[in-house]
Amino acid sequence: MRKQISLALLTIGSFTLAQENNTPKPQDSIQKIKEIQEVLIKTQRKKQYVDKAVYSFDEEALKKARYANDLLRTLPELQFDPISSKISSIKGGKFLLLINGIEATELQARGIRPENVVRVEYYDNPPTRWANRADTVVNIITRNPEVGFAAGTSVSTALTTGFVNGQAYANYTNGRNNIGLEYAINFRDYDNRAANRVYDYYLQGSHYNTNENKTDHFGYTDQDITLRYTNSLSGNYVFQTKFSMNIYNSFSKGNGESIFIKDNASEQHGTSQYTGEKYSPPKLDIYFSKRLGKKDEISFNVVGSAYTSKSFEIDKEWVINTDNIVFDNDMNLKAKQKSIVGEVAYTHDFVMGKLSSGYRIDNNNVDNSLVNLAGNFDFSVNYLTQYLYSEFAGKSKKLMYRIGLGLTNIHNKTATTSNDDWTITPKIILGYELKKNQSLRFTSSYTPYSPGSTSLSPNINQIVPNIVSTGNPFLTIQKAWNNNLNYSYNNKYFDFNANLFYNYLDNAINSMYVLYNNNTQYALTYENAQFSSRLGIQMTGSVKPFGNRLLVIKANIYPTMQRVKMISGALLKNNYFGNNFTISSEYKNLSLTYMFNIPVYTLSGAFLNTNENQNHIFANYKLKDWTFTTGMYWLGMPSRYKMKTLDESLVNYSGVTNIYNNKNMFILGIGYDFAKGKKNEVNRKLYNNTAPATTF
Repeated sequence: MRKQISLALLTIGSFTLAQENNTPKPQDSIQKIKEIQEVLIKTQRKKQYVDKAVYSFDEEALKKARYANDLLRTLPELQFDPISSKISSIKGGKFLLLINGIEATELQARGIRPENVVRVEYYDNPPTRWANRADTVVNIITRNPEVGFAAGTSVSTALTTGFVNGQAYANYTNGRNNIGLEYAINFRDYDNRAANRVYDYYLQGSHYNTNENKTDHFGYTDQDITLRYTNSLSGNYVFQTKFSMNIYNSFSKGNGESIFIKDNASEQHGTSQYTGEKYSPPKLDIYFSKRLGKKDEISFNVVGSAYTSKSFEIDKEWVINTDNIVFDNDMNLKAKQKSIVGEVAYTHDFVMGKLSSGYRIDNNNVDNSLVNLAGNFDFSVNYLTQYLYSEFAGKSKKLMYRIGLGLTNIHNKTATTSNDDWTITPKIILGYELKKNQSLRFTSSYTPYSPGSTSLSPNINQIVPNIVSTGNPFLTIQKAWNNNLNYSYNNKYFDFNANLFYNYLDNAINSMYVLYNNNTQYALTYENAQFSSRLGIQMTGSVKPFGNRLLVIKANIYPTMQRVKMISGALLKNNYFGNNFTISSEYKNLSLTYMFNIPVYTLSGAFLNTNENQNHIFANYKLKDWTFTTGMYWLGMPSRYKMKTLDESLVNYSGVTNIYNNKNMFILGIGYDFAKGKKNEVNRKLYNNTAPATTF
């Protein structure tokens, strides 16, 4: 599909949409505040701001796209992930989608006709109200109808193994009222996953080596259900209540053989493992926003959730010749969680910029009950985070800026310890427009992070003979200082970003092996290291040799140096050359995409882990309201995951896992979408989320 895309030039002023003809257009659902002026320019399609890039699309691009999701794929730093059937950032990290400023799903975006999209805002430096949720934020700006209906469904499945992605949605708008219902399912059922694990260590004067090969049958079902109701009056108020539930269930059942060596004696062992976990957290989200005149707005948001997650592990290891049990692990974890998040935010528009202020409180209580052969363990932790913030964004000639200052209080309380920390959290973003298609930006921020419940819990989890894992309830807050210097350049053929970054984490939470239980075992546990750091340059963007979508090459290359200095003074080092590439072609209603990467090891606690390998090719064909999909994933290879310890580790470990069900996995898919009118989306200023489920 050929797409020639024009860029929106935005400046501070009253909101006006300039047209090339005199035909009136529907009113946009965004407010008429003194913030943005949009003019369609034939020679540009992108405008860079201090914290975001704004994209507009020409008539040809809008006609050839089937729904708003197709427009997102044209952005140089976004791509379609065929495994999850979702849009993702080629840079990685957490991705959040908004529609007119309100948190949304891709299913909602599928209900928006391309011609109803005014522009797309891409935030690589999310504003304060979003920064705690995502690394990348995309906001689709649409127009506001009086009446609209949209519905659709799609499914893709492998023909030879258990792989299914399915979605369905329906939205109805009538005047001020909107009702939406969504359902999504990801189903996996693989019976040919092979793993090799090797442990090598010295303990009490003896040398131990365990080499295990195991094949298992594993799978999961992940379902999301959302029901929402919105009542809004443009320029006056917005009320929304949303109920959602994530239903998750997973299992793994396998058998293997192990060669167990102690000094010069070896034994042939048999192994078996059966694990599973399930949870279904309900979540209620209530939002209200009210305009206070032309320049002021106040917003409220409350999110609550209460549920129980369950996990279990049954592991056995025995000597094959004698059937003597050498390792027996029967463990059940029940975690009761209660979470609530509340936030109030206020904004005021000045002639020279915009002031945003707010207060957020987040409380999460986790009550762990663990039962295994070592006994019963009960552990509770309460996380309380308060955040008071204010920021001002504006522009002076070619200089763009956003300056924020916050105060964060983190109060973690367990049965054994209590940690209370107050941190001033400044953030500054400066941008300078070198030319109309070139800009330079600098970002610096300081943010505290709380340890998770797993790292704090002292519950003991048996891994293999002589090795257990446990948390550390005495962990303290870690604090991150993040710095970025970004250069952007774009024209009809190129969209290029180079980001020089330096991230420093004080009191970094780091996992490691230590002697345990009177030096009779090793434990994988956590400590507050002196620091960890990342230094590198990330180069992302796209190349369009013909100036359209006939051929597009997207790349993400990020050479990086990692350093961790432990309490002992040992300095852990790791350098890697991260990468991933996408080549796509669109012609009329047919699109082809090829994705690949070269996996690299990244440092994570005590281990070096590779990212998931990619070698996928897939095609889409659109026929009226139908979409047909086919492809082959992991061409010529299984999905592969590698892990190993550094040389400094007391326990030397290496592991390789291959999922052979994925090798040359052939996929077929079909989708149908119908829309009449367009949805009444609201300009929501706040959104929050409760804590994720606690498992092993």
